[in-house]
This record gives sequence, structure tokens and C-alpha cells, in this order.
Amino acid sequence: MVSSDQRRRQLAREKFERQQQRRVMARRKGRRRNAVIASAVAVVVVAGAVAYGAGAFKGDSSTGKDAAASPSAAPSASSTTPPEPAMKIDKKAKYTFTLKTNRGTIALAMDAAKTPHTVNSFKYLADKGFFDGTKCHRLTTGGIYVLQCGDPKGDGSGGPGYTIPDENLTALGKAGAEGTVTYPAGTVAMANTGQPHSGGSQFFLVYKDSKLPPTYTPFGTIDAAGLKVVKDVAKAGVTGGGQDGAPKKSVTVTKATVAAS
Repeated sequence: MVSSDQRRRQLAREKFERQQQRRVMARRKGRRRNAVIASAVAVVVVAGAVAYGAGAFKGDSSTGKDAAASPSAAPSASSTTPPEPAMKIDKKAKYTFTLKTNRGTIALAMDAAKTPHTVNSFKYLADKGFFDGTKCHRLTTGGIYVLQCGDPKGDGSGGPGYTIPDENLTALGKAGAEGTVTYPAGTVAMANTGQPHSGGSQFFLVYKDSKLPPTYTPFGTIDAAGLKVVKDVAKAGVTGGGQDGAPKKSVTVTKATVAAS
């Protein structure tokens, strides 16, 4: 027969186990699909391999340095992830991705022959107004130099619900001993989770030559006027005075369009 003390201990143990289960579920629910570009000075090379991560890996904030292994975006496709949009663009054509923002217009030239899946996805999303009203949520001003946009949530966790394959990864040359290549100023590339073929809708605009692993689809170039807009935003710096975070000059996309050039 179970004594009252034993029964109380059993009930207390069951309550504790239920609390632990709730905490685990809350942590899982709270995990965000983080889409981040991280500082190249903090790319860690161990035994000749770059260490990648699915989200941001922040460095010591007291030093002003940011540590992350890779730009990241939507999670890898699963059985519940919808497929990417059906191919409807002309794969031989060139397209212009135009971002009208509160800071000025940024026009991006895209070559469908080199990145058909990426161009097709951006046209599909732009035609649906997906980017309208979104913010460029992240600016980096140390180590690498990019403005990151394309997140409907504005916090680095959003995407279109599907992923697209990596493309054009050899366009910038072969990685050196440090595992990186130069993404030249004016390059537009896809963010991803650090895993292959995990891009969604988030992309980054390179405003100054930046060293990164060659794992982010370079799919376009910024026109001169647009690059000036991005540089002006970068010049104002990051909110709070760090090297990585929301731009002090907030950038909102009022209208995005993709059209054949």
C-alpha cells in the first residue's frame, strides 16, 4: 500500500516532469528560422573546414566583434514544405529586380541563364507583392559589409515557406586556404541556413568587397544609383552603435517588381 508521503512524492515528481516537458516544447516553439549574415572576421576555420551554423553565433559584444559561421535563411525542405514555384520565366532572358524604398530606388540586374530558380522565385514573390512593406532588417559594418533584406517578418526569421536550390556558386572563383571568396561590392546574393539548397526569400546587398564562403548564390548586381543608396544607409551605421544589427537609417521596401530587361 502506498503511503501518503510516497503519494505526495509521486505527484511532485509527475508535476516536475510535466513542467520539464512544457519547457522543452516552449524552447522548440521559440526557435526561429534565423536568416543572418555574419562577420567574416569571425568565420572559424578548424582543420581546414569552415564551421557553419543555422543561425547567428554572436561574438563578445564588449569587443564589438560578431561571430557567425554563415549567412542563413529558411530551413531545409521537409516533407511538409511546399515545392518551389513552377518555372515560368524565360531561362535565356535577363531580368531587373527593382526595389523602391523610402531611401531611394535600388535596381538589381539578374541573369536567368545563370540562376533560373532564383530569378523565377523572385519574380513569383514580387508578382504577389511579397516584398512590399518589408524592411531590410540587418546591416553589417565590420568584417563583411552587407545590407540584408527580404524577410516578411523583419527579424531574420521569415521566408516564403519553400526553399530553392543553390546556383552559380563557382561564379566568384575557387575558395582560398581560408575557405572564402570575395563577394565584390555590388553583388546580390541569397542568404541561407548554412545548409545546401536552403535559400528562401532573404538576400543581401554587398556594398563593399566582403570575404565569405562560396555557399551563397550570387544572382545579381546592383546598379550605381542603388549601390549609392545602400552605402548611404551603411554610412549612418547600426542602431546602438555596433557592427551588426538593424540599420540606423531604416530601409522599407514600398514596392518590388521583377521584369524582363
